[in-house]
Amino acid sequence: MKILLTRPQGRNQLMVEALLARGVAHLVTPLLQVEATPTQQQSHGMALFQHADIIIFISTNAVKFAAQAIEKVWPLETQFYAVGEATLNALAQLGISAQEAPQDCQQTEGLLTLPQLQSLSKKKIIIVRGVGGRETLANELTHRGADVSYWEVYRRTSPTLTSASNAQAWQQAKIDTIVITSGESLDNLIKLVPKELFAWLRACHIIVPSSRVQEQAIANGFRQVTNAKAANCKAILVALGL
Repeated sequence: MKILLTRPQGRNQLMVEALLARGVAHLVTPLLQVEATPTQQQSHGMALFQHADIIIFISTNAVKFAAQAIEKVWPLETQFYAVGEATLNALAQLGISAQEAPQDCQQTEGLLTLPQLQSLSKKKIIIVRGVGGRETLANELTHRGADVSYWEVYRRTSPTLTSASNAQAWQQAKIDTIVITSGESLDNLIKLVPKELFAWLRACHIIVPSSRVQEQAIANGFRQVTNAKAANCKAILVALGL
C-alpha cells in the first residue's frame, strides 16, 4: 500500500507522522487551498457571532479563521459545538469548552443526534464554516425551531498543480490508496487526472470522511471506497486497516 495524502498545506502532518511510525509509504499533494474570506464579507456573521446562544464549528479551519477575525474576544454566555474531534481539540487549544458529535458519526448527521440540539425554539444559532457548505445542518436546526445564520470565515480554492505531471507522478510512484477529506478535494482530484489515467485512478482505494462523499466517489466510478465516518487521523487509520 502506498498512500496519497491530500489535505491543504500544513494539515497533513499528523497522518505523515502516523504513517512514518508504521513504515507505510506515502506522498503528500494538497488538493485544496484554504484562505480567509474578505473582511467585508464577514461583518454580518461576525456581529451575530457575539450574540448567539449556540455556535457550531464545522471544521478546524472554521476555528482558525474565526479566532483570527475576532482576535480571541469570544462570547461568554454561549454553548459551543464541534462537528469532529479535531475541531473540538482546536477549540480546546483556545480555552473553549465544547460538545462534539458522537465518536461513531463525526459529521453533521452525528451532531444532530445530540440531546441538547433537539428542542431549539427561538435559539439563535451561528454555524461557522467555509463558503458554500452543505445546508443539511441549518435546515434541520431551523426545523427544530432555531434562528440559524452563517458566519463564513474561509473559502476553498484549488491549488496550482499541473494535471498530467502530477497524475503521472502518482501512478509512477505506485499510489494505490488516496485519502480524501472533502467533496471539493475529490472534485479537484478528478479534474487533475487526464482521461488516459482514469483506469488507474478508479482502481485506487479511496478513503472518504462521510456518506455524502462516499456517494460522490461511487457516482464518479470509483470501485473501492471506504467511509471513515470522520476526517480525523484516528478514523482514517482505522479505515486504512492500520
